[in-house]
Amino acid sequence: MCVFTYNAHREFRFLQNDVTWPPPSHRTSCSRSPTGLFGQPSLISPSSFQNLALATLIRAQLLTERIVRARKSRDELLKVVKNLDRLSDMLCSVIDLAELVRNAHPDPEWVKSANEAYEQLCEYMNVLNTNVGLYQTLRDVLSDPSIVRTLSREAHQTALTFWRDFEKSGINLPPEQRERFVSLSSEILVLGRRFLSEASSSRPPAAIKPSELHGLKDFGLGSRLQLQSRFTQRDLLIYPGSLQAQMIMRFAPGEDPRRKVYIAANSSAPEQIEVLEALLRTRGQLARLVGSDSFAHMALGDKMAKSPENVLQFLDTLLDHTRPHARQALHALQLRKQAHLNIDALPIIQAWDRDYYCPPEPPAPPIPLPPLTLGTVFQALSRLFESLYGVTLRPVDLSPGEAWHSDVKKLEVVDETDGLLGWIYTDLSSGAAHYTVRCSRRTDDDDEAGDLLPAENDKQLAEVSRVFEAGGRHRFPGGVFQLPVVVLLTEFSRPTMSLHGPAVLEWHEVLTLFHEMGHAMHSMIGRTEYQNVSGTRCATDFVELPSILMEHFLTSPRVLALFGASDGRRTDADAVTYHSRAAMDPSFDSTAALADLHDKRGIVPYVPGTSWQTQFGHLFGYGATYYSYLFDRAIAARVWRELFVHDPLDRGTGERLKKEVLRHGGGEDPWAMLGSLLGDPELAGGDERAMREVGRWRIQEEVAVPGRH
Repeated sequence: MCVFTYNAHREFRFLQNDVTWPPPSHRTSCSRSPTGLFGQPSLISPSSFQNLALATLIRAQLLTERIVRARKSRDELLKVVKNLDRLSDMLCSVIDLAELVRNAHPDPEWVKSANEAYEQLCEYMNVLNTNVGLYQTLRDVLSDPSIVRTLSREAHQTALTFWRDFEKSGINLPPEQRERFVSLSSEILVLGRRFLSEASSSRPPAAIKPSELHGLKDFGLGSRLQLQSRFTQRDLLIYPGSLQAQMIMRFAPGEDPRRKVYIAANSSAPEQIEVLEALLRTRGQLARLVGSDSFAHMALGDKMAKSPENVLQFLDTLLDHTRPHARQALHALQLRKQAHLNIDALPIIQAWDRDYYCPPEPPAPPIPLPPLTLGTVFQALSRLFESLYGVTLRPVDLSPGEAWHSDVKKLEVVDETDGLLGWIYTDLSSGAAHYTVRCSRRTDDDDEAGDLLPAENDKQLAEVSRVFEAGGRHRFPGGVFQLPVVVLLTEFSRPTMSLHGPAVLEWHEVLTLFHEMGHAMHSMIGRTEYQNVSGTRCATDFVELPSILMEHFLTSPRVLALFGASDGRRTDADAVTYHSRAAMDPSFDSTAALADLHDKRGIVPYVPGTSWQTQFGHLFGYGATYYSYLFDRAIAARVWRELFVHDPLDRGTGERLKKEVLRHGGGEDPWAMLGSLLGDPELAGGDERAMREVGRWRIQEEVAVPGRH
């Protein structure tokens, strides 16, 4: 969540066999004149990012000063929440864009410029978090009952979001400690970026002796590998993640090569472990600085779970019910290994045994489907959204310079009543991710006329920021709103024509696209007056609900037809985790903690010498909230069963989801939204009982989403 923390293709045709979707009469075109990224004239070259960042800082400083001065005027106090949200949006719109560019742009100059802008503005955001003047002004607003009564529920929720953010930042600390907060926050960003970079770096290869490949069952790649080993008479260097490594894990009958490949794939350099543990330690120091017991306590205070104790309540409920099923599956693998080794006793299943004795099956649709081109899938998505929400997707031509890669495509999202809702860009050349480049918010009540004016020599530069901010607005019945812009990054086959026609998506790619489009539509449908609670700017452990729910639609034959085919509970919050107090102990060992977790909670032994934790990038981005996927999967399963399973295309049910959940973003309490949607008001409390209840929902799930484990 971005509050004050930080948190030459010319024509687009979705190829559906040989059919252009939608028909030409429904297509729209953008201007053919040259433009910058996302149609922004201020972003025509890498260096322009720095100008935009400087211009944004000028206007942000002036708006900050206006808010601080508001304590002298009641009229200005009435505008404080709106102005705080404007200030946040002013900075977030550039930060979020820079975050996308530095992760997706193929040009290193653009990446470098985006990195510099990102770091510069994030540092300023950290400073704002400790701005006593802003905090005191907001305190005056929230402590005046006559002003609070003027705030809508959404405005009050936005104000509380800012208030909690200030409190998390230790705003009441002495000046020296506030400076320490800014320093630690900046250090966390640097360590986080380094950790993510090293998490995705390649691992050294495993040396496999030719004799260890004896009996390899794969007759394609395996035969070539055996031939290579006999020809060279040297150890084969097998790199983790390669096709050769996958083949050995699945088909090599001997344990030694599988063990070597597994250890190579899950090992780390000492420096990588040091970076992770420094990140965990620094986050712990930040949490203690602001009075939290641990980073987990600090991170979960404003989430649905509310505390580490409640997260453990949910996870232990889940574990208690799933462990017997897991042990049954493990026993089946032991029997297979026993028969393979021809021994009397049941053997131990090691981590490198799973893929050999239970080869993973590629996900597949539940019924036969025609070839799923990108156009076929987007057409099905458009038909689904039209049935549920009265919303359709329309391809739009890109202007020169608008996109960062030739594979980028653009969609308009159009409501049957309200018209244009926003834009979705898809990039087929990068990993799966969802970026909200710009949030929706109301703009016709911004009161820009009351802003302080820049110095004469800054006016021209400040105008760059104002023009950047003013683009993409649309009048709705409730006012003029800034339209959201979302980017979906994928790793699909390119939708280009070949001798065999358009590229066809694998089923796992379809699942990924449905998931990411769930996030995108959350941003598109969200219609809040404040960007800080718009769309996916909601509690981390609620944000995955719409995307996971989208996966369930792929279990329904009616939806698939749209493709064109006809107690011992633990409550100890001091359990050794990466986000507990333990991470701050000088003797903390993240590898030992992982081994302990394997031994106490797992069913497959830990493999000495491995340190998989350095490859788990979500330790930075999700911190103490990665339970959210399991948590929201349980909620999505219940929503699917109770509302959609019998009639997944029902407009009335879709409108309920749209109006009671998606439209509010983070502007309403998620437990209250969930209780209303499911007709269970007892959920609204979000207490330990509710967490246990969600844990049971996951166990009771009757509909398995194909391809998701």
